[in-house]
Amino acid sequence: MSSLLTASDLTHEDNLVWLEDPHQLDYVRQALEKTTRRRGKPRYQRDGRMIGFAELNETAEADPDSGLQKRRVFYLLPHDRDAEPDGLYRAGAPGEAVDPRTIQPGHVGSKTVRSQLGFVTPPGQPLLPR
Repeated sequence: MSSLLTASDLTHEDNLVWLEDPHQLDYVRQALEKTTRRRGKPRYQRDGRMIGFAELNETAEADPDSGLQKRRVFYLLPHDRDAEPDGLYRAGAPGEAVDPRTIQPGHVGSKTVRSQLGFVTPPGQPLLPR
């Protein structure tokens, strides 16, 4: 599935569950995964680690072809900025990356200065480059 999502992909999202504090991350990758359930932690079969996932409401219908639910997962790969601050994504971010502070159920999330350029914002401080 494409990792570039639209709001129509997320109409049945009811809740977001974070396995790690999203405020500690500049960005997370997001993608739709096919799962057997609407709620609970889905299986994760990618490199890296799952950061969070969406849970669906009771009106969400399974995909007619597969019989599976399409749910959003948030993840990071081993070469992402949090693990390699001076690596490939020191500045810039993958296409599917968004600032986790902008993600809400049913909303894709946004690219921000922080997610794209690797800026750290201490509480109460203006944007500061790393």
